[in-house]
Amino acid sequence: MEIREAIREERPIQVSLLNYRKDGTPFWMLFHMCPVFSKEDGRVIHFVGVQVPISRRKRLSGCGIVRNGVNKCEDGGEVHEAVFRCCRREVCSDTAVGLRQALALESALDSDDGELEVDEPCEASELEKRKSTAAISNILSVLTHYSELTGRLVCGKRCCLPGMGLINAALNISLGRIKQSFVLTNPCLPDMPIVYASDAFLKLTGYARHEVLGHNCRFLSGLDTDRATLFQIKQCIESEQACTVRILNYRKDKTSFWNFLHISPVRNASGKVAYFVGVQIIDICTNWEKQGGLSPEMRQLSALAAVKVAVRSSTMASTS
Repeated sequence: MEIREAIREERPIQVSLLNYRKDGTPFWMLFHMCPVFSKEDGRVIHFVGVQVPISRRKRLSGCGIVRNGVNKCEDGGEVHEAVFRCCRREVCSDTAVGLRQALALESALDSDDGELEVDEPCEASELEKRKSTAAISNILSVLTHYSELTGRLVCGKRCCLPGMGLINAALNISLGRIKQSFVLTNPCLPDMPIVYASDAFLKLTGYARHEVLGHNCRFLSGLDTDRATLFQIKQCIESEQACTVRILNYRKDKTSFWNFLHISPVRNASGKVAYFVGVQIIDICTNWEKQGGLSPEMRQLSALAAVKVAVRSSTMASTS
């Protein structure tokens, strides 16, 4: 549960875990996990996990010769097989060989020391905690260097981009599962900025996420956008009512498209309007009945219902 909560909240965690080897024998390990963020939009794109065996005994034995940075033990097992199984493939380079050696230290125990007691929790020492922290730091360094070569920059801390931190991590993850084109705006903030934009919305409009978050939706309007329609939207927002309009919007490259737009207030668990959601659909003249698909109205209502469930669940979790 602790690991699951850390993933949901997109934060690092250090925890002692009882695991089992391939032959069924138990062992305690220190599991250290941290998120990897994209420098482009600040979102989590990976999680890195490092495992450090926890020693319950004072002396070490059973270790054999170190070959190619891998410790061999009496049972023939390779320490790095457990330690590095979940790491990305590009980390397993010459830069990471030293990590294998450091993490393999004190991991092989003499079979004569007795059986491991699994009933009592085993806490990691400060030395083992420092080892895991150093390993995470080194892996992030390798990933950062690798990302510079690919052009998809990553970092170990969330970047401070416009609009970041305007919704909590749990809500951000829940909204990310919705595949429709939509934005979430916060009426309680000055100028009612966008606090979430779906991937489908970014694809539709051509904007990057950092160009959208923290800004009002008016950047979608242009010279031929009907002012009466904009006024209708404004009135519905002020009265906290839903509305559906057909409006001419513009992409980043200045090309226009007709937007079948549905706007609705989204209430939190206490019934107060926390956000407004705008769901966009284009090409509404397509013969969807013959294609066997949902009507534009049903697609909008489906996305709206998913957003409302995500917001209410998030607010209920934060107040419990």
